[in-house]
Amino acid sequence: GLKVLEALAASGLRSIRFAREVPGLQAVVANDSSARATELMRENVALNQVGHLVTTSMADARTLMYQRKAQRDLFDVIDLDPYGSPSPFLDAAVQAVSEGGLLCVTCTDMAVLAGNSPETCYSKYGAVSLKGKFCHEMALRIILHSLDSRANCYQRFIVPLLSVSADFYVRVFVRVFTGQAKAKASASKQALVYLCMGCGTHHLQRLGKATSHGSGFPSCRFKFGAAMGPPVGPTCEFCHQRHQLGGPLWAEPLHDGPFVEQLLTALERNPARFSTQDRMKGMLSVITEELPDVPLYYTLDSLSSTIHCNTPSLLQFRSALLHAGHRVSLSHACKNAVKTDAPPHVIWDLMRCWTKLHPVKRERLADTTPASRILAVEPKLQASFTLRDDANPSSRKRGLKRFPENPEAFWGPKAKAKAG
Repeated sequence: GLKVLEALAASGLRSIRFAREVPGLQAVVANDSSARATELMRENVALNQVGHLVTTSMADARTLMYQRKAQRDLFDVIDLDPYGSPSPFLDAAVQAVSEGGLLCVTCTDMAVLAGNSPETCYSKYGAVSLKGKFCHEMALRIILHSLDSRANCYQRFIVPLLSVSADFYVRVFVRVFTGQAKAKASASKQALVYLCMGCGTHHLQRLGKATSHGSGFPSCRFKFGAAMGPPVGPTCEFCHQRHQLGGPLWAEPLHDGPFVEQLLTALERNPARFSTQDRMKGMLSVITEELPDVPLYYTLDSLSSTIHCNTPSLLQFRSALLHAGHRVSLSHACKNAVKTDAPPHVIWDLMRCWTKLHPVKRERLADTTPASRILAVEPKLQASFTLRDDANPSSRKRGLKRFPENPEAFWGPKAKAKAG
């Protein structure tokens, strides 16, 4: 059976749910450093009659995990759900989880991860956050980068199963494996982000390069080295403004496609099991539609705002990208997201073509503004905004609850609980 640790258990609710709802468990350890929380956990465990599976513990979560590592008594699943940042616990967690084991990590310090405090983000996660429209996906990629870099210290690496941005937090589910050769590939999985301060165009620069030899043992098929760059000049090629530099961040897929499909199948098999069934199905469906190999995204409102034009509908812009021969998808992290493999010059050409159909009052634009400089260039392609059936994603056609509204006014995280 599986051994589970809820390292920061508080009332023990999640540990109790593990014991009551997850089959095949050997033991669940519900830990908290608070004496009052531990007392409440004992009461809740007794009330729910799961004492045969759930053991309560009062200890510093890091000490507990390091001790289990030293004793070679590792956990198969470790759940970290702190108030704020999980960064103090990540080093211990990547060591205390078993081979191929599961880490479930929640971050609620979204202001830090979304670019309000880039220096704090670097001190906690080893990455500089940017205040771009893609900030919620960047938050996911920063925590994945942080997990992978900590695992690499012990010749381990992560494989993300599911990475979710929801409400006021992000939560990632990753498996941890050991392997020196695959750990070496981690540099090629990370990237820096160049974000233009004028028009919001972004470019990624991989930190490393993996070159395939195509023969030999799997561990010897790749040669690793430094990547070539940068992907941008001193100023933005579209609006001539400077760039901000962010990252490093995880530049590989956020999710494991077959795993997410299995989750959807399990939900459909037992539709009455969860009260949040509709929301879970909607979000997971959007995740299956995301382009896995395209990090970050643009938003329609920011593209339109940059050049001061009317905003095209989502279907119109998606259709234009498809007509131009590019792939496009939504993102579960943002309602207005446009995730596409089209290069930035194609995106701005489409917007230029849109302004020919819906003219901008150019006389009101100063010559040095991003809008004026972008619109001064004639588009090199002829865009078609004729609607295509495949521009409408399946989740939207089926009317799934993809981006639910807050349940009530002023809903969200409250003040931090006092120690006791």
